[in-house]
Amino acid sequence: MTGFGSLARVESKLLLRDPGAIFSMVIPLFILAVFGSGAAPGDVALPTMSMTVAVGLVGLYMVPTTLATYRERGILRRLSTTPVSPVALLGVQLALQLVFAVLASALLVGVSVAAFSAAVPARVAAMAVAFLLGTSAVFAVGLLIAATAPSGRAANGIGVLLYFPLAFLGGLMQPKEAMPEALAAIGEWTPLGLFRQAVFDAWSGAATQPLVLAIMAAYALVIGGIAARIFRWE
Repeated sequence: MTGFGSLARVESKLLLRDPGAIFSMVIPLFILAVFGSGAAPGDVALPTMSMTVAVGLVGLYMVPTTLATYRERGILRRLSTTPVSPVALLGVQLALQLVFAVLASALLVGVSVAAFSAAVPARVAAMAVAFLLGTSAVFAVGLLIAATAPSGRAANGIGVLLYFPLAFLGGLMQPKEAMPEALAAIGEWTPLGLFRQAVFDAWSGAATQPLVLAIMAAYALVIGGIAARIFRWE
């Protein structure tokens, strides 16, 4: 337990020093600040989009880059000879990345409500469930990238390249109404599209769509399971 706690403290410090963490926090806040003044009072579409951007950056950029870099540098292999296993390091990393995503999202909610008159989340419990399932689905994709990328730099590139089409299809770059109908329909079932819709529904007070939650859970279980099965320690 002591070793696990020490590992968590060390990884927390490294995470706070990671430029990617700053990037993942600042970009969503920048989007909110630039476009928030034009949003109508009570509107939650922009805050939801900003939150989805934050989770997408953490899951598709920070998670795969960090884990693939650790493998490339032999850190996971060396840990296998110590009392702290590489599985513990992966668990700590995922937990810290989840906490970071939660804090970034909580900050976005607070700024949206306090500075831009967004509505207070109407269904907090439903929003928490949507957030956890959606984040798990996005993180699963990040784990798959980490499992297959040959290096940290490759994981970084793959994550960035995958993020932009998923963000476009998920309605983060332009409203779904402005997209071709076929692309908008596809985007609704991508991890980021599902996350955005589920959080928006809960935040605005709309009824939760069980199918959306079920598909996000399926993404997390299936893609995460594949990633765990093929992940290489060295």
